[in-house]
Amino acid sequence: MTTFRTLATAGLLALGATAASAQVVSMATGAQGSLAYNAGQAVAVVANDNGITVRTQPLVGYMALVNSGEVDFGYSNGAEAAFAYTSTGNFDREHPNVRLVGEMFKLTTGVMAPCDLGLQSVEDMVGKSDLRIASEYTSSTIIPYYIEGILATGGLSYDDFTQVPVSSFVDGINALGDGLVDVALVSLNAGAGQQAAVQLQDRGGLCYVSMKTGPEAEAALDKVLPSGVIATLPQNENINGLQTWGASIIRVPWMLLANADVSDDLVYNLTKVIHQNKEALGASFGAFNGADFTKMAPANVTPYHPGALRYYAEAGVPTP
Repeated sequence: MTTFRTLATAGLLALGATAASAQVVSMATGAQGSLAYNAGQAVAVVANDNGITVRTQPLVGYMALVNSGEVDFGYSNGAEAAFAYTSTGNFDREHPNVRLVGEMFKLTTGVMAPCDLGLQSVEDMVGKSDLRIASEYTSSTIIPYYIEGILATGGLSYDDFTQVPVSSFVDGINALGDGLVDVALVSLNAGAGQQAAVQLQDRGGLCYVSMKTGPEAEAALDKVLPSGVIATLPQNENINGLQTWGASIIRVPWMLLANADVSDDLVYNLTKVIHQNKEALGASFGAFNGADFTKMAPANVTPYHPGALRYYAEAGVPTP
């Protein structure tokens, strides 16, 4: 009996030790169907398959929760990460405990207009104050910074046009398809954008309005939308928005974030799992197929987590 009790006690102690070591980490992923949700689910699947137990939480407006440590990880584009850290842009207070883990993939987006308007570049918008442009985006306040950044490359701003408030990214695209606005932000290959183009077939569909390029344009974009870069895409009849002419549009990194107090070892291990499993991530969410993990740590005013930097140093990934 004594032997049994001793063994049972030892077994319970062992189970307790195992439970204590099996840390469960939390990851905010945004509302179901969102970019953050899809990216987060893919990362969670790969992490769980590689010994890191991740529990996703579909939350909205979770930057403050990452900052406070109520959740361990979250996502944002590189511009919002910079805005949150510095209390600029669409953030009215600093988030000093937010850290970058790494770029998952790039977001590619631009402003579209009905092709029959002939707006091949922002320079073609000069002096056209009657153009109706989607504005405010009350449920996604980062979007006006994309549009302002695009306009800024041509020396323009929202004030040069007739502003039409919309509530969300998709609402802006729907307004474009319904003829309620002339210009709105549309991501490359977005389903809503393709639907709007079908609605506007009698106007030639939708075409991207090209940004200006060059050092001055890049500086103007960076002033409004930090971490955004200008990407020039050729004409492609198979891609909505590029079927009539090529265009220069925005690319912004989609970033995994962590609270500063998450252990270095955990961030190191998660960064390693992501970096070494691009194929599995791409099978779960197609956006990862376009990732370039050789450039996983783009420059940003928000600092990188030490655990991520340790892995990048070992893997030979350049860091700022």
